[in-house]
Amino acid sequence: MNATGLTPIDFALDRAAVARALEQLVARTLAGETGPVADAIRYALVGEGKRLRAILVMEAYRAAGGTGDVSALAAAVEVVHAYSLVHDDLPCMDDDDMRRGRATVHKVYGVGAATAAGMAMVPLAAHAADEAAQGLGLSREVRGAIVRTLMQASGAGGMIGGQLLDLEGEGLSLDLAQLERIHRCKTGALIEAAMRLGGLAANASPAMLAAFGRYGASIGLAFQITDDVLDITATTDELGKTAGKDLHLRKSTYPALLGIAGATGRAESLVQEACQGLQDQGALSPELEHLARFVVARRS
Repeated sequence: MNATGLTPIDFALDRAAVARALEQLVARTLAGETGPVADAIRYALVGEGKRLRAILVMEAYRAAGGTGDVSALAAAVEVVHAYSLVHDDLPCMDDDDMRRGRATVHKVYGVGAATAAGMAMVPLAAHAADEAAQGLGLSREVRGAIVRTLMQASGAGGMIGGQLLDLEGEGLSLDLAQLERIHRCKTGALIEAAMRLGGLAANASPAMLAAFGRYGASIGLAFQITDDVLDITATTDELGKTAGKDLHLRKSTYPALLGIAGATGRAESLVQEACQGLQDQGALSPELEHLARFVVARRS
């Protein structure tokens, strides 16, 4: 057992594969490109991270029977996630100076370059996803579904819409339904998409794709609830970003509405719900169960 109380499952090989895929993507698409925007994209994409969303793509693919190398598709999801962090940290958003234990992109390259880099990473992710799907030999129809799923998760009905609702909610007293609406979009949409992408790449059945989507939506919300709890209970060093930001920004949070114990209980029930849904479809691998439980056991 490790410090989280979970039996260790080593995802080091998957993380290394995603890191290589990101490095190769950067090398291909930014070859010969110089200047602060290109440098900001490189900085955002090759930094450290949990790579949770990428690993979910890979494990969903395997759970659905996929046997190829899906790391390039997983890397495309990480491009979207990295873009969201670059923009989330901007002064007009959450205004943070630290991310993943190092200076945020706008602190290193300036606000203009960081903003432009984030915008450029969205079409980069779409191109990378289509390229990866072609590499897996998927049909044009499935390739289109993969790109649509990724872009919908990152757009107005997903992360961008959730971010706007989050900003509009600062200083207001939101109820639980309003809070969950924000975070099912802002945080949960891309985690749900990661699971669906893995299933699509393995030509999973509609029933399995639906189960993957429900699992992703549930652990995505559990992830955000745990983030809210950690913002209060963890240190800046543990988090790799500034602790106590929610209170500073006067955000409604799950601990504020439910208490720490109530918020933790809600997250744990979502994880149980996620795992049971996959179990019912015969698709709950040890790795996917571990990842779901890690979401609430982590300290960063």
